[in-house]
Amino acid sequence: MTPTPSPASPTTSEADEQVLRPHAEQAFADELAALAAVDERPRPPRWHLSPWAVTTYLLGGTLDDGTVITPKYVGRRRLMEVAVASLATDRALLLLGVPGTAKTWVSEHLAAAISGDSTLLVQGTAGTPEESLRYGWNYARLLAEGPSRAALVPSPVMRAMESGSVARIEELTRIPADVQDALISLLSEKTMPVPELDTEAQARPGFNVIATANNRDKGVNDLSSALQRRFTTVVLPLPDSLEEEVEIVRSRVASLSSSLALPEDVAPLAEVARVVQVFRELRSGSTDDQRTALKSPSATLSTAEAISVVVNGATLSAHFGDGRVNAEDVAASLVGAVVKDPVADRVVWQEYLETVVRDRHEWADLYRACRDLG
Repeated sequence: MTPTPSPASPTTSEADEQVLRPHAEQAFADELAALAAVDERPRPPRWHLSPWAVTTYLLGGTLDDGTVITPKYVGRRRLMEVAVASLATDRALLLLGVPGTAKTWVSEHLAAAISGDSTLLVQGTAGTPEESLRYGWNYARLLAEGPSRAALVPSPVMRAMESGSVARIEELTRIPADVQDALISLLSEKTMPVPELDTEAQARPGFNVIATANNRDKGVNDLSSALQRRFTTVVLPLPDSLEEEVEIVRSRVASLSSSLALPEDVAPLAEVARVVQVFRELRSGSTDDQRTALKSPSATLSTAEAISVVVNGATLSAHFGDGRVNAEDVAASLVGAVVKDPVADRVVWQEYLETVVRDRHEWADLYRACRDLG
C-alpha cells in the first residue's frame, strides 16, 4: 500500500521569506512603486515620493492609471498634510494622542513613504540610555584597537543622519528627561559630536525625526520647553463618528485575518459595529443617543483594543466555532478589555450590562454571553 504523501513543508528559503508582519515598505511595495511611477511633483532632497504622493499613500485614492491605493489612516486630511509638510522642513514631528490612535502606524508609514525604510527605530522606555539616541561602542574592538570609527556603534538616529533618512522614536515621554535632552542640539544643529574621535556626524538632506507620545503619560517625563520648540506637534484624535471607527476596525481586522490565515468574511460588519459601539459609549460616558449617562472604566478602550477584541473573536470562531464571529466569540475578549480593575471596572461593566445591553433586544445574545462569563 502506497503511503499518502504528507503536505509539502516550506523549504528553508521559503520559510526565511515568511514573516508574521512585514515592514510597511515591504507590505505595500507595489503601492509605493505605483505612486513613484506617476509622481511628477517636486520631491524634497532624498525623498522617495513628493509630499502629495506621501499623503495619498496614507489616505488612499485611485491613481490615473487605475491603481487603487488603500488608506492607511482614516481621519482628517489636513492633519496628514501638516505632518508631511513639517517633515519637509527642518522641524521634527511629534505625533501625540491617547493610546490606540494610530500614532505608531502613521509614523511607520510616513518613514516608509519618505525614506523607503521604517526600521530606524528607537523604542522609548524608562531604561532607554543616551546611547540609543547617539552612539555606543563595540567594547571588544575598543579595548583591542582603541577608539575608532570601526569600534563605534551608531544609533538608529545617527544612521538616519548619515543616510538622509527619517528616524522614529516611540514613546518619547517614556524616555528619562536627561536622555531626551540629547535630542535638543541634534535637532537644532543637525550634528552629533563624537568627542572621542574628535569628529562629528552631520545630517544629510532628508534627515528628520518622527516621535510619538501618549498624552495620558503627562507627568511621566514631560518634554522640556526647549525640546517642544523643536517639534511640530500633531494631535491624532479618536475617530469622529461610529461609522469612521467601524471602518478602521473592519479594514484592520480584514488585514490581520489575512496574515493569520483566517477566512476573509469571518467577522460580520454588524458584530464589528457592536463592539465599537460598546467601546465608544463606555469611553464617552453616555449612550449613543445621549439619553443615559454611564460610568467610564479605567481602561482606555481605544480603537486598537477594539481591533484586538474582534481579531480574538475571529480566531475563536475560525478554530472552535462555525467560522462566523458571534456574541459568544467576542464576549470574553470584550469583558477582558473593559475590566482591567477587577473591583471598580467590574461594577462599571455590570451596570452597563444591566442598564444598556439588557434593554437592547437585538443585543440579547451579547447580554447572555457576557452574563454566562460571570
